[in-house]
Amino acid sequence: MNQAFIYNRTINFRDTDAAGVVYFANGLALCHEAYEASLASSGISLQSFFRGDVIAVPITHASIDFFKPMFCGDRIAISLTATQLSTESFQITYQLYLSCAEDRQNAIAEALTKHTCIDTSTRKRCSLSKELLQWMKMTQ
Repeated sequence: MNQAFIYNRTINFRDTDAAGVVYFANGLALCHEAYEASLASSGISLQSFFRGDVIAVPITHASIDFFKPMFCGDRIAISLTATQLSTESFQITYQLYLSCAEDRQNAIAEALTKHTCIDTSTRKRCSLSKELLQWMKMTQ
């Protein structure tokens, strides 16, 4: 059995708001960075995937809950797991932690995104690609 994909990142000044903490929308941006890194690590070409020549995989739902603030300079780890919901959709759950080993037990944020595969010419739902199905297995 595989482990969830882990993405490590330092919080940058540009990620924060006037109060000096991660701006709420940037929390989801951090999760999307982790998503992109996991796709690339499984061998999916990001340029081809996000260009959407044949299929596109738009996010149809996104949510995030913050439990503790994240500050500039914090080292974080984002754990993600993808789960198939139907033949044409999946969701990704994200757990954000401070990178310190003792803090890995307590998430500082949790997020969820849902994605639906569509045919770019018809804009109708279609089956997930073999690449995506294989990538999902790698994140579980």
